[in-house]
Amino acid sequence: MLDLKYSLVIEATKDPTFFGFYSPELEGFTGIGHSIENCLYQAKWAMAEHVALLKEKRLPVPKPNPRPIILVQNEARKRRRRKARVELV
Repeated sequence: MLDLKYSLVIEATKDPTFFGFYSPELEGFTGIGHSIENCLYQAKWAMAEHVALLKEKRLPVPKPNPRPIILVQNEARKRRRRKARVELV
């Protein structure tokens, strides 16, 4: 059983030996791991440390998610911005 208090997104990177992870529910929480399993292990402990740091600095701490989701996906691609056409008349 995975005992995470918050949802977690794990992203594959172009480098097959690294994965990035973050929690959409914990602002500023990110990390890297060498495998999906390593990301899960690191995230569990890092989330606890992140929440402890928020409490220490007297910053708001999000309520734990009673049904956290773990999402594994390919690296998020940056969206290309469409350039607006400007015609001079």
